[in-house]
Formats: sequence, structure tokens, C-alpha cells
Amino acid sequence: MTLGPLIVQSDKTALLEVDHPQAGDARHDLAIFAELERAPEHIHTYRITRLGLWNARAAGHDSSFVLEVLDKYAKFAIPTSVRNDIIDTMSRYGRLTIERGEDGQLLLHSIDRAVLLEASKQSKISALLDGPVGNEAFAIAPWARGQVKQELLKLGWPAEDLAGYAPGTPHAMTLNETGWNIRDYQTKAIEKFWEGGSGVVVLPCGAGKTIVGAGAMCVAKTNTLILVTNTVSARQWKQELLKRTSLTEDEIGEYSGSVKEVKPVTIATYQILTTKNKGEFAHLALLNAKDWGLIIYDEVHLLPAPIFKMTADLQARRRLGLTATLVREDGKEGEVFSLIGPKRFDAPWKDIESQGYIAPAACFEVRVDLPDEVRLDYAIANQDERYRLAATATVKIDVIRRLLKKHEGEPALVIGQYLEQLHDVAAALGVPLITGQTPIEERERLFQAFRDGTEKTLVVSKVANFSIDLPEASVAIQISGSFGSRQEEAQRLGRLLRPKADGRSASFYTLIARDTVDQDFAQNRQRFLAEQGYSYEILDAHSI
Repeated sequence: MTLGPLIVQSDKTALLEVDHPQAGDARHDLAIFAELERAPEHIHTYRITRLGLWNARAAGHDSSFVLEVLDKYAKFAIPTSVRNDIIDTMSRYGRLTIERGEDGQLLLHSIDRAVLLEASKQSKISALLDGPVGNEAFAIAPWARGQVKQELLKLGWPAEDLAGYAPGTPHAMTLNETGWNIRDYQTKAIEKFWEGGSGVVVLPCGAGKTIVGAGAMCVAKTNTLILVTNTVSARQWKQELLKRTSLTEDEIGEYSGSVKEVKPVTIATYQILTTKNKGEFAHLALLNAKDWGLIIYDEVHLLPAPIFKMTADLQARRRLGLTATLVREDGKEGEVFSLIGPKRFDAPWKDIESQGYIAPAACFEVRVDLPDEVRLDYAIANQDERYRLAATATVKIDVIRRLLKKHEGEPALVIGQYLEQLHDVAAALGVPLITGQTPIEERERLFQAFRDGTEKTLVVSKVANFSIDLPEASVAIQISGSFGSRQEEAQRLGRLLRPKADGRSASFYTLIARDTVDQDFAQNRQRFLAEQGYSYEILDAHSI
């Protein structure tokens, strides 16, 4: 009998032997409830967290499932303390529920009176309650549905919200499946979301999250508010809805810095909602401008902090979060869980790739050496300045040229963080540059030129991280980033994953200054790729 690839330790970490023949299957199953913490070459470290277990429970998996996975792949017996902790943690989800009383009153309910009393006596929770209702419930202040869920999660008793949702003003719409068919996993994602009431769907970039949103809208058939990252994304959503549904131009409004339309389906940017005038959020009225029956949060992992506070007041509306990764660099995954909803559906990237719906990708880290004079500056710089010096080293420009020559003729994106560096690279290569300062119309013109092949290479800032549809892009060269952000890694790789007309695979390069914090941050980004099953080959710049 072959011993499994996994060692589960009493601190709830799990060590996965990457080269083991069962490692791929184990990674797939672990992703349902555990978070990858470290991903060097041979041993990957996962941590079994409370939030991960509660997300798994909300998605329909119980502690028996989790323990069966661990037993199946474990090299040694699972510590008894870990088994008991998993059973106890998962049993906590749903012991408290939020329901509607016969008079429509919001109730915090439990048949376990000890748990109910424990929760109700906490000062931050008792302030949100209006007193007992019988022996099994407390009335919740009408405005406090979201806040109660937030505080209960912090207390370790995540409540299941069964109180239902306002239907919103009805608005007829259907999917228009002319010339295309909705995919099985998209249908399943819509079904799982609808069964759960509110929550998050996790799908790879390029796997059709917009279709899941459109499908949910066509089930709800109600006024819908869609919140997106930027104006370009808003217009892409509108184009997709016009193409995929029965909705017309007159039914879809854009609410952004340049346009203020409120229609039965309104697409607004996070930026406009978080804009302040004299210390007040100037556009909050949009949240109540229509009787919304559904609110969709695109790229939910990027939600600005003020949106969480607004969302706490939107608990009567059905909410759908769409994302490629639930990882948040600010640690607010719990806010997504309590205020948007738990994870309802998650399709691993490699599963979607194996079905041919996203392009295969090879990932490379290319290490360059800093010149002696830069190395000296680096040695005496403070920590923040060190990353900028390493990430923006001009020696990267020659490597970019060689990589573009290697992939001559392929649509390529050069992606970075620092504007001065991007200007230098674009000038050296003689190719267009797109940043946040580029007017929307010019951005759209250049992106369209890239799509139709008249521009083969673009240098882009982080404005291209999200929701930009560039289906034929097959090469990305990442030259600097946001201090090792896994979110960013997901988004940047995602630019390459739409299937290519000729079936070719994609190549994702990250240029790293050797033996610097640039290399340290790269290890953090690699965690995301490893979690999704992508191998990461390390190359020396001289070998290209």
C-alpha cells in the first residue's frame, strides 16, 4: 500500500508532498476547506481554518466529508485533537439561525438554548437585539441583520440566514442562448447560489462569471444592481448582457463618473459609491433608487471597506458575489462571508481547463541580477524603497525584449505597478501604454486594437488586472506588482486564460531581481498558482 502524500499536524497544518502521485487529487480536495500558506518546491503547507470549514459547511460538506478527505490522503493517523476540533467547528455553523417570525419580525433563533443565551449576553450582540421571544429566540433590531451576522461570526457562531429576501420590483428577462450554450458548471453555480439565497461563486478568470451573473438575474427576474471595479468593466458587462439576455439598451443603465443612469438593470462602479462630498457618501441614494431584488458584486474579493458597511444595510436584498479567489490581502474574508454570504460554488481552475473552457498556462519566474551600482543603493535603502529598486531595475527591459522575441507574433501584455517604470518600458519597446490616466475612450480603442491584432503588445498598469476581456492574449510578462498580492496574481494570470482560437497554451512570466525582497514577495504570489495546480518553473535570465 502506498502511503499518502499528506501529514496532518496537531496545529491544524497539513503538509502536502508535491511529487507524490496522489498530490493533485489531494490538492483538489483540500481546496474545499483548507488554505494554502506556503508553496516552495517540494512540500506545500495548508492550514485548516474555521472560516474554511464554515465555507465548506455552507457549500453542503459536513465534517464526515472533511475527515474522509484527510484520512484518504494521510501518511499518518490524524491527531485526535484535530478530528474533534473539525467536528466541533463545523457543528457550529447553523446552530444559530436568523428567521422571520409570524409577524415578519427578524429573530435570532436556536433550539440550543445555551448557545442562544451565550450569544445574546455578548455586549456587542445584545445591543442589536430587542429582547427574548419565547425560549428559543431573540428579536433582532430591524436594521441590524448584517451587524448581527458579523458579530456572531467573530464570536465563533456563524448564523445561517433563513429570513428570506425582498423580491424587488419584477422585471422580465431571459437568457438568449442563440449560438452558444450555458455550461454545466455555470448552471450548477446558479443553482447552488439560488438554493443558498445569497453568497459567493468562485470561478477562474475567463470561465464566464458574467454568464453566472446573467443566469442568476434571469432566475430572479427583478430589478438588479451590478457593482463593478471600473467603467471599462461596466461597459463589458453591458455588452455581455445585451448579447446573452433579452435585455435591451433601454433597460440597462450605467452609473459611473461619466454617466448617471438608473434603469431596471443598473451597472455602477465601486468608485462612484465610495466617492465622498463634504465627508458624506454622495451616491448612497443609488442603493435605494430602485427596489432592487438582486445585487451582484463583481470581483467581490476587491470590495472597498466602505462597501461592506453599506452592504450591512442591504441584507433584505439577495446578494451574489463573483470572484476568481476569495483571498483578501486585508484579511476581510470574514466580512465577505457574513455580509455577502458564504461560498456557494467553487470550480478549481484545472477542472475547467481539463474541460477545454480555459486555456492551459505555463508559469515561469525569471531571475535577473541587479547591477553592482543598484545593488549598493539597495543595500542602504529602507524596506519600501528596496522593493521599488528591485522591481523597477532597468535590466528587466532587455529580458522583456528577449521574451517578446521568443514569442514573436503572439499577443502579449507587459504588466507592472510603477508608472515611471511603465513609461520607460513602453518607450524602450515602442508600444502603447495604458494606465489609470489613459482616458476611457483611448483605453477602449487600444484594447480593441489588441483584440483585432493591429497592436500585438501593450504595456499596462494595474488597470488591466480586472474584468478586461482580451481573449487572444497568450503571453504576460509581469515586471512589478503589489508586494506579493495573491489577488493580483489571480487577476494577471486570468488575462491569459480565455481559450485561443488556435488552441495554443499561454505563457505567464514574472521577472524577479535575485536575492531581494522582490524574490521574497514572489513566493507569496506563487501560493495562489500552486493552490490552483499550476507548476512554476524558475529560469535564469541568461538562459532566455
